[in-house]
Amino acid sequence: MGVEIERKFLVIGDSWRAAASPGMRYRQGYLSTGPGNSVRVRVCGDNAWLNIKSAVAGIARHEYEYRIPPADAHAILEELCVKPLIEKTRFIVEHDDLAWEIDVFEGDNSGLVVAELELDSAGDTFTLPAWAGEDVSGDVRYYNHRLVEHPYSMWAK
Repeated sequence: MGVEIERKFLVIGDSWRAAASPGMRYRQGYLSTGPGNSVRVRVCGDNAWLNIKSAVAGIARHEYEYRIPPADAHAILEELCVKPLIEKTRFIVEHDDLAWEIDVFEGDNSGLVVAELELDSAGDTFTLPAWAGEDVSGDVRYYNHRLVEHPYSMWAK
């Protein structure tokens, strides 16, 4: 059984961009966002995956991920997934020997920038980069499957 342990932070400013890798564009959609789990299809470049994740609040969730043919993934995204799709560009930024994933959202979630850090255990310690703002790890509004149901552009500012 796979377990994802992830912390999530809002990003402050653009200072992270100086150390960022070239961005990778992702398109992802959800087949199911029912109580207790989500089923997602994701495409990045010539790669595609089917992902099943428990939908519980907090930093640890069960996760299973499988490669699928890209042509199938594109068809599933267009024909079967709930709209809007999640569109984002992911950048990797190294900080204190840890790889932070920074997602710059587009489309209906434009304006949202989130940094994620995958950990080996819930008790792992790390230092926050200057650009890491509020910890939103337990805030379900920032989960990608929730951004489909209630996009960032619809939030009251």
